Amino acid sequence: MRRLRLVCLLFCAGYFCLESSGPVLAQMPTDIVTVKPKAFDGTLVNPDIGFTTFQRFNGDTLNAGTKWTEGFPINYQPYKGTLQTKNFPMTTIAYFRIYWRFIEPERGVYNWAMLDKALQTAHARHQTLMLRIAPYGTGPESDVPDWYRKVTGEALRKAPGDGRHSSWYRPLPSSQPDWAPYEAQWMVDPMNPAYAHFFGEMIRALGARYDGDPDLNVVDISIVGPWGEGAGTPMLTTQVMHRLMDSYLDSFHKTPLVVQPTDPKTDEYAMSKANVGWRADCLGDMGGFNKNWNHMTDYYPEAVIEDGLQDAWKKAPVTMEACWVMQTWEDRGWDVHYIIDQAIKWHVSSFNAKSSAVPKDLWPEVNRWLQHMGYRFALRRFTYPAVIGPDRKIAFTSWWENDGDAPCYRRFPLALRLSNKQTSAVIVTGADIRTWMPGDNLYNNSVFIPANLPDGDYQLSVALVDPATRKPAIKLAIQGMDADGWYALGNVSVKQTLAAAAPGANPAPSHP
Repeated sequence: MRRLRLVCLLFCAGYFCLESSGPVLAQMPTDIVTVKPKAFDGTLVNPDIGFTTFQRFNGDTLNAGTKWTEGFPINYQPYKGTLQTKNFPMTTIAYFRIYWRFIEPERGVYNWAMLDKALQTAHARHQTLMLRIAPYGTGPESDVPDWYRKVTGEALRKAPGDGRHSSWYRPLPSSQPDWAPYEAQWMVDPMNPAYAHFFGEMIRALGARYDGDPDLNVVDISIVGPWGEGAGTPMLTTQVMHRLMDSYLDSFHKTPLVVQPTDPKTDEYAMSKANVGWRADCLGDMGGFNKNWNHMTDYYPEAVIEDGLQDAWKKAPVTMEACWVMQTWEDRGWDVHYIIDQAIKWHVSSFNAKSSAVPKDLWPEVNRWLQHMGYRFALRRFTYPAVIGPDRKIAFTSWWENDGDAPCYRRFPLALRLSNKQTSAVIVTGADIRTWMPGDNLYNNSVFIPANLPDGDYQLSVALVDPATRKPAIKLAIQGMDADGWYALGNVSVKQTLAAAAPGANPAPSHP
């Protein structure tokens, strides 16, 4: 015990801490600076997370009332000079859903110009594009391409319309020519080999052109059902399901994919071949279809687990869409606090409110949600040497807290900046923030500064940067961001040059 007390006394004598306002600094005799930034409690607008626009972009006018449009070409609005949309959060994602017939109006002829314009517009409005190509909707105007009907000779038929729940009705086998639609869910026979061939061919062409496009955020895996929501997927044969799923899984290796929680067989197959996330198209339904059944308590909780998707969020995003719109939630008196808590529990990163206004009374809940949706990084503690000597290294430690409900799924390098009035140098570290799960994360490293950086005094700053431009890309949940997006940590002296020998000193011995 006496020895332990002696060690403690020596430790306290050698490490005296000084606290100050702003970042908390502790100067030590060992020339180590400790910084503990102050937290920022407001909402952050960051890449790949938060609300999305739908068939619209930042700055556009919203849908009126509780109606929305989907599946048809975008009706572009003129830019009004602002990216802020009234009664709607600022977003970094624009969601575009389009029917197959508009992408491939003629067999093998693809309307890439439509997607190119959507991607370019999203980029110009500081967004990336989330995309679904739905095979069909529910009527002639949203049917499969006309040429497909001609090639297959398959007529458009109406659904039985008897009001039975979809799981109670099975279509006739495709071997029978007079197959019956799956309660309006199958406008074509997916068992016909032509369906998987032609729809899959289009998806493969899509992947060949756009996989990895930096402006493409996520692609929905959409294979059957109106609006591409997957209704009837469990009815597919294994062979047909594999062919349709493979058109996506074989074509997109860089751009994230998400599946619907339709059935274990399909989703487990997707998970076995790739890191895929999932999406839910009816978040918030608390009894809008049936007073004895709803998505929030009778479908999603079980489906996510049964389909093996409960840990998918660790590798790929979870994205959700409002059942109807948020105004409907309020009009029907549904528990919005509960709905949002469930979405956070499911690790949602983005939410499609269908470009409809957020009701005034729901803004406190929305702001609470935005502070947890996706990732939210706060630097809690950072240490670094006060002097960088001839070894040219910054040996640092860092403790980060991810206060969100998910990781970041894109690589944004952690970078340090040394700057003064004369020069600036950015040093990229090897941190992989895609592994920073909710909770505490540590990253310690030792990085070299540029050899040609002049000796002098510098400000040390930190940021998560775009890998291409090395400019800050992610706002942190701490105070102190400058106009360029960097967060200052403190001062550091660079003394790379060895001191010259004093006059009269003995010269180094020379070799004979």
